Parts: sequence; structure tokens; C-alpha cells
Amino acid sequence: MALSGLKQIAGDFASLFFPTVCAACNGPLVRGEVAICTLCLMECPRTFDEHDPVDNPAARAFWGRVQLQGAASLFVFTKGGKVQELIHNLKYNGRTDAGIAAGKLFGNEIKDLTPFNTIDAVIPVPLHRDKLAKRRYNQAACFGEGLASAMKIPQYEHGILRLSATETQTKKNRNERWENVEDVFTLNKKINLKGKHILLVDDVITTGATIEACAIPILELEGTKVSVISLASARD
Repeated sequence: MALSGLKQIAGDFASLFFPTVCAACNGPLVRGEVAICTLCLMECPRTFDEHDPVDNPAARAFWGRVQLQGAASLFVFTKGGKVQELIHNLKYNGRTDAGIAAGKLFGNEIKDLTPFNTIDAVIPVPLHRDKLAKRRYNQAACFGEGLASAMKIPQYEHGILRLSATETQTKKNRNERWENVEDVFTLNKKINLKGKHILLVDDVITTGATIEACAIPILELEGTKVSVISLASARD
């Protein structure tokens, strides 16, 4: 028997005792599935924002606040749903594979669509260094890694730096969220972004205040453009 066949049998045997589970439903994955099972990919509600990236709920969150080329979210976020479970496992349970897999899925879908087909680089919304040290990874960067891989462009994981830690945004209103992140982010001067079309990436868009605060210093550079992608966004 070929070595590849033996490896497959060994992998199937190991999965009986140490099953790889879906990050959205925690059920076992079958051969060929990566991080998220096929059923969950069908059942997680899609936004289809990418088909009208200038006029959709994700894009409208930024109207009158910051000039974007386009914005889109992959999934609709609902409390208690599979998307919330997916994001929870990505953020807190080490399921970096789920973020990468979702990014690759969405990246392949948007890479030839306007305005995303002119993007030069991906930058994830950064974590403060203390939180990054505790969590050991940035969930937005995992999603960004998948996007960048599918779109065949670089990701500058530290293209934007968070100057200070902030309070959680969860229970704040729109104005409070903006005040919480205003002047918190700065550009990494070691990376030249001038004249580039940058894709800002985050796990969830709610009011958009954090991404707005990241976009402003980028847009102050000559000739730069910004688009936004998130793994999920809340809908009214």
C-alpha cells in the first residue's frame, strides 16, 4: 500500500478517538471538510453583501463617517446562532483554523469582484499587545490570513498598531464606542501604505466605530483607499 494510503488510514483511525469538530456546531467533521462542516456552511446565514458593496448594511454603517470603496460581511450575526458559536470558538477556543477557512472561502468569492479586485494588502484590526499576549493570536488576523491567501495579496498583520487597551465595546452605544477607540490606533511607520488600496478586516462589525478609527489614519496618507470585510455583522 502506498505511503499516502497508510497516512489516510492512520488519520481516519485517529479521528475515531480524537475527532476534529466543526467550529460552528461542534459536530464531527468528515473527510474533505475543513474547520466548518458542509451543513453549517449551508445553514449559517449569508449576507451576500459582496454583490452590492457600496449599499448594504455593512457599508451603511460607515456612511457619512469615513469614505470606503466597499464593505461586506460573510455571515449575519445572530445571538445564539451558529455564527456566534463559530466566532466564539475562533476568539476564545483556539479555532484559528476556522478563521482561516472562512477567509479562504470568502476571498475566493470576492477576489474578482469590484472593488475588491484592486486591493493591494490586508490589514486586520489589531489587538492590544497585552490581550495578544494572553490570547496568543488575533482572530481578525486569522480571517485576514485566509482572505490574503485566496486573493494572493500580502497581509500586514501589524500594519496598524493599537496604542492603548480599551474597555469592551459590547455594552456601549454608537457614540460611546467611538469615544472608546478615538485616537487609539496609529500606522506602523515601517510599512509603506501610500497609494495602496487596503482591506481592513475584523471578525464582527456592529457600529463600525473600531474600523472607522483604523481607517482614518490610513486615509490620511496620499492616494490610499480603504475597503472593509468582516466575518460577520449584526443586522436589524
